Amino acid sequence: MITAADEKLIAEASALLVRVHDASITRVAAAALGKSGAVHLGVSLRSPRVSVCAESTAVANAKAAGEESIETIVAVGLGEDGVPVVINPCGVCRELVPAVAPGVRVLVDDGGDVVAVGSPDLLPMPWKRARSYD
Repeated sequence: MITAADEKLIAEASALLVRVHDASITRVAAAALGKSGAVHLGVSLRSPRVSVCAESTAVANAKAAGEESIETIVAVGLGEDGVPVVINPCGVCRELVPAVAPGVRVLVDDGGDVVAVGSPDLLPMPWKRARSYD
């Protein structure tokens, strides 16, 4: 079940995407709700060789702002009609976001319905090293 705060988070990510969307560089926006109540935004960035996801930039912005923890995160992309819609995290973000924001709630698209899931639902069998090299 999503809350009014979740709806606000979706609206903030959507407004950002509408403002900065460029199909060749920026296709996704994300918003992360910190424990402090602050919302931290991020966008995807693309070049011919490198892509950075919106979720990772939102998390990085939260960390740079001194956020203690992230409670909820959402990413949006433009639908066929040009209206922002909630999209699901890629495989890298399914691993990265919970690693830097344990216990985070992630807003996802479940067949056209937006729902909140926990990180174990995103990556039920996470990758692990055979041994530690640290």
